[in-house]
Amino acid sequence: MSTVTADSATAVAPAVDLRGVSRWYGNVVAVNDVTMALTAGVTGLLGPNGAGKTTLLHMMAGFLAPSRGEVLVGGAPTWRNPSVYRQLGLVSEREAVHGFLTGWEFVLASAKLHRLPQPEAAARRAIDLVELADAQDRRISTYSKGMRQRTRVAAALVHDPQVLLLDEPFNGMDPRQRMHMMELLHGMGEAGRTVLFSSHILEEVEQVSGTVQVIVAGRLAASGDYRHIRRLMTNRPHVFTVSSSDDRALAVALMGQPSVTGVELDAGGLTVRAGDYGTFTRALPKIARGAGIRLRRVLPADESLESVFSYLVES
Repeated sequence: MSTVTADSATAVAPAVDLRGVSRWYGNVVAVNDVTMALTAGVTGLLGPNGAGKTTLLHMMAGFLAPSRGEVLVGGAPTWRNPSVYRQLGLVSEREAVHGFLTGWEFVLASAKLHRLPQPEAAARRAIDLVELADAQDRRISTYSKGMRQRTRVAAALVHDPQVLLLDEPFNGMDPRQRMHMMELLHGMGEAGRTVLFSSHILEEVEQVSGTVQVIVAGRLAASGDYRHIRRLMTNRPHVFTVSSSDDRALAVALMGQPSVTGVELDAGGLTVRAGDYGTFTRALPKIARGAGIRLRRVLPADESLESVFSYLVES
């Protein structure tokens, strides 16, 4: 399987750097020769169940040693190196909160474990970030799943980490809580933090980040902006919805073009299939102008994250 990469070249040193990383359990290969570099911003980690996402996150967090290759955070190896947690925050998929503690006590304990100079102030700031101040004095055992999740995020943010790893962070959150968490992650990325989160709900990833790392069967199948990834997929026709001042005449004009593989005309306009994204989008305005037709709308119809993900998984 080849990797579709749509990253732009950058001289910025990656905050998270995986170099030829593999991890196996006996004869089972969970992660196979993954090279990945993450810099500031928010990135979605995608893949079918069992693809190796959680194994990757556990190696980044120092829970697992790579069987081969290197996993670095801030230039330092994560395995057997607790000092990486000075700049790393983690929210694992497994819930590990003590129900007998209040939210405040749990987050404060995290601040003290990090030996922060002002743990109370740090805990207060983190709780405010996740909007949990009204419930901070209640026992965690009384919290909803979404509230428990926000408590864990606060504990991961208490030391203001440069790198944040989240495994299914939106689990159990209601729509308002989801929107707030998305805004929080956006803000961290814009402030120069490196955020990597996994989610099985593609709509969440699409709303939070256009940049993805897609793992299929333990390998890195695609990396970069999912819209650019789609345009690099030359093995699948690109589908466009087009409307114009004369759809029938435009359909006739397009059918003779080498870049066009199919045209369908219905009441809503034209559905055009093109073999090459760039060739078609450059040619379309010239074709319309030559035929005296005004273009009203040109939209890629299969450039959603859901389409890109399904194409990568099926290939």
